[in-house]
Amino acid sequence: MQAYHKLSAKAFGDDFLWGVAISAQQNEGAYNLYGRGLSIWDTFARRQGKIKGAAKPYVNCDFYHRYKDDLLLAKALGFNTFRFSISWSRILPDGIGKANKEGIAFYNKVIDECLKLDLVPFVTLYHWDLPQALEKEGGWTSYRMLKWFTRFTTVCAEEFGDRVKHWIVLNEPMGFTSLGYMLGKHAPGKIGLSNFLPAVHNAVLCQAEGGRILRDLVPHAHIGTSFSCSEIVPYSDKPEDVQAAKRMDILMNRLLIEPALGRGYPQDDFKFLEKLELHNKAWKYKERMTFNFDFIGLQNYFPLVIKYNGIIPIVQASEVKASTRKVPYTAMGWEVNGESFYRLIKRFWLYGSVKEIIISESGAAFKDEVVNGEINDVQRIAYFQEYLSALQKAKQEGVNVKGYLAWTLTDNFEWAEGFKARFGLVHTDTNTQLRTIKNSGYWFRDFLQK
Repeated sequence: MQAYHKLSAKAFGDDFLWGVAISAQQNEGAYNLYGRGLSIWDTFARRQGKIKGAAKPYVNCDFYHRYKDDLLLAKALGFNTFRFSISWSRILPDGIGKANKEGIAFYNKVIDECLKLDLVPFVTLYHWDLPQALEKEGGWTSYRMLKWFTRFTTVCAEEFGDRVKHWIVLNEPMGFTSLGYMLGKHAPGKIGLSNFLPAVHNAVLCQAEGGRILRDLVPHAHIGTSFSCSEIVPYSDKPEDVQAAKRMDILMNRLLIEPALGRGYPQDDFKFLEKLELHNKAWKYKERMTFNFDFIGLQNYFPLVIKYNGIIPIVQASEVKASTRKVPYTAMGWEVNGESFYRLIKRFWLYGSVKEIIISESGAAFKDEVVNGEINDVQRIAYFQEYLSALQKAKQEGVNVKGYLAWTLTDNFEWAEGFKARFGLVHTDTNTQLRTIKNSGYWFRDFLQK
């Protein structure tokens, strides 16, 4: 994609949030230390064949012990914002009940170190790591989920809200509900609509209630929640392909955000979602599903080309993989397409009730090779150039984009991909924990200095 004007960090404004993002489960390690309880991912990783390379999220990048070094890396690369999540089971080892003082002390140290380095601490409440103790009671499918989440959010707001003003309530709810509670590919590994439907409804309720709690308890809070999203393109103009793409678009792009905007579930366009209404008596909850967020976090990694597939239940759609379509793609098989990213940003802005957009994650996994101590990841640099050009174009056309948070600072535990998929601006040797800045990291440093 050609830049709308020459790509420039200054074109985004002096108050723009340039940051990197990590998560507790993927980075911290120290999984059974300092009072932390087990999470669903700690348990899920023990199941044979679920994680590539039989990887375990137990040490990861050892951020728990190396947070000062990693924050210095973020600062040295020129970023002004650091997004991280709070491990629910480190704060509340049993999911509810008594808080863990050591866990609270750890996050206080991280927050204080951010402020010391003049990095804005940008906190995600829930980034996929539900306490295993709550999963035993039904997890995200349980009618008690809202009560549990209220307790967790309240503790975090009261303990950290005096210094943390930027909050994301949920990270990619479509991701953890579909992959974890319908397809079984992610923790906790549940399968079926009987799990997916209540998990979606509880996520919708929790993202709104989390916003209300933060609004009540944190003065001057800047509150958002993040959504994974993809432009959905029909494989052909055949009616069955067009309709299949529309169904997929509803699930991936509309299902979780429209209730927050006060529109309820988009069931009129996909009759199957009437089951969501009936199953959860959602018509009673429309007001409770709504919250006036200060910003919406968008996380777009790829567009999807969709064709009709009658074998697939309900959605009757399947992906036409990028590798078969002669388009550029990442090591994950995800299409690289800055124009699609631009169109998606414009589309979400056109909802009208979205006040501000932050790109709360954006990045790409490629196979990195260390040669003479240098990692020349030219594909990742090209990716950021293309996507930031698209973002600059959208901003210059009037979209109120206020931040871009790169995924991720250091190579980490990439869920079911284990340590195989590397998204970092900094290479991590998982045996020695040696950090090596990639050329993409140096590229960001130079870009942000201009």
